[in-house]
Amino acid sequence: MSEEIIGRLIGDKIGLGQQALPDLYEQGYFGRPKGKGLELSLVEAAYLLDRTRIRVLSEGKELDFQAFFQAASSLEKGFEFRYVVYKDLRERGYYVQPGRPDFRVYPRGGHPGKSPAEFYVLVISERMPLPLQEIMQPVRVAGQMRKKLMLAIVDEESDITFYEAREKSMSGLMKAEVDEGGMATLLEDRVVLWDAAASRRLHEHGFFGKPVGERLQLSLVESAYLLDRGVITLVDRSGGAMDLQSFAAKARRIESDFDLKFSVYKDLRDKSLVVKTGFKFGTHFRVYKQVQGPGKVPHSEYLVHTVSVDHVFLPPVLSRAVRLAHSVRKLMVFAYVSDEVRYLEIKRLKP
Repeated sequence: MSEEIIGRLIGDKIGLGQQALPDLYEQGYFGRPKGKGLELSLVEAAYLLDRTRIRVLSEGKELDFQAFFQAASSLEKGFEFRYVVYKDLRERGYYVQPGRPDFRVYPRGGHPGKSPAEFYVLVISERMPLPLQEIMQPVRVAGQMRKKLMLAIVDEESDITFYEAREKSMSGLMKAEVDEGGMATLLEDRVVLWDAAASRRLHEHGFFGKPVGERLQLSLVESAYLLDRGVITLVDRSGGAMDLQSFAAKARRIESDFDLKFSVYKDLRDKSLVVKTGFKFGTHFRVYKQVQGPGKVPHSEYLVHTVSVDHVFLPPVLSRAVRLAHSVRKLMVFAYVSDEVRYLEIKRLKP
């Protein structure tokens, strides 16, 4: 240890003298030059103090690691989680600097001044509810700066799971040519298309619905989409004609999130993707880029779950969804509607 490297706790920063620059900043890229000296964040100072690379004084009294850690924890909300992530990334061989939203991480072989940061890091406790917009804001900033956003979720045992979050541009290859489908009837919670030939065309050429015998059974969102495009006409069980507005009113009573699901379904179909229920995976939709025909159904590429613009994620639920998608070789995508339908892809990351 170089005993000359002494820092002083001032507010939520640690100030060091000029002698710290060659050893800490120029070799390890710790802190930021300030005046003639060096300024460290609390997590940087804790990391260096634990390695006996610096000493820290507060009001003339030297703080050991325990005393400093307790003081830092009271000064900076979430300090414990950030320290765990900072320490982990440093020990993996990355140069890490405090920045928005929590850290900037440089690629292996790179460092500040030599190469741009590769990741922005958002540190999250597993017990911390996470509003969608608190992910999207740094996602957009990272995208604008041509960086990746890393979500570092710290569990109660201080293990870290890393994810990458990014806005997703969805597009497919399924230019479904569907013509007149004939009359369909809304039964209890689904729609049946009666004409056998039309049923076969819609299923074979657009992968709509589920054949039940020679008739096609359609979900509520599929029915709304086909009704909106004029492919089918729709009646209720008494034979009364239904337009999209009256059908949607009944669909909302069956499915409270019908409007949200329909907006996303329509957007995905309009982007030439094939959309089917994702119930068996615990999501709203499974999504294919292209389906050649009912006999050649590939693995779907995406699981898509619709959420409201003010949705709040619980990290354990988020982790479960992403892990399940990964286990079945799909990408987990969350869809929400603001000015338009937008998509957030979250996937596991191994730094």
